[in-house]
Amino acid sequence: MVTRLRIAVQSKGRLAEGGMDLLKNCGLRFAYGRDKLHQSAENMPVDLMLVRDDDIPNFVASGACDYGIVGENVFREEQLGSRRGKELEIALRLGFSKCTLKLAAPKGGAITSVADLDGKAVATSYPAITADYLERNGVKAEIVEMHGSVEVAPRLNIADAICDLVSSGATLEANGLAAFETVLVSEAVLVRRKESRSGEADAIAEILMRRAQGVIASAQTKYIMLNAPTDRLDAIKALLPGSDAPTVAQIAGRDDVVALHAVCRERVFWETLEALEAEGARAILVLPIEKMLA
Repeated sequence: MVTRLRIAVQSKGRLAEGGMDLLKNCGLRFAYGRDKLHQSAENMPVDLMLVRDDDIPNFVASGACDYGIVGENVFREEQLGSRRGKELEIALRLGFSKCTLKLAAPKGGAITSVADLDGKAVATSYPAITADYLERNGVKAEIVEMHGSVEVAPRLNIADAICDLVSSGATLEANGLAAFETVLVSEAVLVRRKESRSGEADAIAEILMRRAQGVIASAQTKYIMLNAPTDRLDAIKALLPGSDAPTVAQIAGRDDVVALHAVCRERVFWETLEALEAEGARAILVLPIEKMLA
């Protein structure tokens, strides 16, 4: 019987879309059936379990799934708050669904730092992460656990401050709150049990993780082609972000200009192109990279 790798993924939401896109970019093709809980890959021995995000750590810790794609905020909460969570580890950071868990309090109030929370009450949907952060900062505060609308807690006198996920900050602004401390910078992660996994399943996972690393790397990596005057070549090379040994080739019939090709592993901004042009670079092309293996 062929061993199949079982991966728990979120059934809906932004992280679900990012996880499915990543797996498809890794070359997996999925059959679309009527089963909303389960999908199987057509071209690799991989099965997906489509579940709630906060159930994913338990699916992996119990052995129902070999790996799981989940937000680091959910993983850390489970790791700090349960025995099963301590059995899990991060296998790979996936680079999407980034968010920030922050402490916030009413604007213009007396709470402007983590030290000001001593003896106060903090409302949060992440009690284990919040308690751990406060303890590491030597602060004793009451944790008020809430499962939604955390931002209204100070206004309703449920708590003095909150610890909640923040993206644009518009929700905090609407409720008269200001963030003052970052507790956790989160992103999607691939998690697994620390021990007692299937060797065959791990071998399949290693193939997928290597492909995923290529997908993640190519998302920020660009291929730059340009013509450079030979007397400005060193200055132009120095401007290429994250490039490693660019390829330099002679141009037929020209001794004063060379063609330069480079893989840039950092973001390429308009300012980068303008700086290259100022050094004499011409015919500058920036191309996306669909796939790459280091």
